[in-house]
Amino acid sequence: MRAAVHHGPGVAFSGVGLRLGATEILRDISFAIAPGQLHCVIGPNGGGKTSLIRSLLGQMPHTGEIRIDWTGGRRIGYVPQVLEFDRHLPMTVDDFMAIVSQDRMAIFGIARGKRRAVDEALDKVGMTGKRTRRMGELSGGERQRVLFAQALIPPPDLLVLDEPLAGIDAVGASIVAGLVAGLRDCGATVVWIHHDLAEVRRMADSVTCVERTVLFSGTPAEVLGNVPFAAGAGAP
Repeated sequence: MRAAVHHGPGVAFSGVGLRLGATEILRDISFAIAPGQLHCVIGPNGGGKTSLIRSLLGQMPHTGEIRIDWTGGRRIGYVPQVLEFDRHLPMTVDDFMAIVSQDRMAIFGIARGKRRAVDEALDKVGMTGKRTRRMGELSGGERQRVLFAQALIPPPDLLVLDEPLAGIDAVGASIVAGLVAGLRDCGATVVWIHHDLAEVRRMADSVTCVERTVLFSGTPAEVLGNVPFAAGAGAP
């Protein structure tokens, strides 16, 4: 059952544009996400989905306005499509969680005050048994689970997902999907770049298709009758 009061923010994109040099990445993007919704962004490869998400996170310069209307907490969780790092680094899962979940140096380990949150997050994604493994030794799907775990500390009011299921196995995908649904049902707002239209139809409250500009936006029942492409990832 849905939470009676949503603590997640509403998000509104108004006339958002983005150019990199002479290349137009986004043009006149306008749509809104209601508080507490799971909103999926779909579209063809190279259509600008990731650039739109990065603009939302303040990582890309853009024109127009992106407004986040906070209604409660202001905690943001983010899971990128891939973690770029030197795979030869002797960094364990615990080391990584120490780096991203606290201010003190990872060499001192996970602080006592953060230990329970880290334990719970890794347990939720099924990675407790691999916390002493080096990040470079994990499979791509296992790394994605760890990335999702870090996004849960602290529990986010706004969760932003850029294809978190890339390279993940069926078990991991089911775990992540369940956690996302649980966060939404507890009131968080979720913005999820997704390529699986069957999953979008099943899970999303609303969906927007982006190919440089907005092709359509609405509920899955309204707009996903006949989508003429494979809504893949890989946008710039």
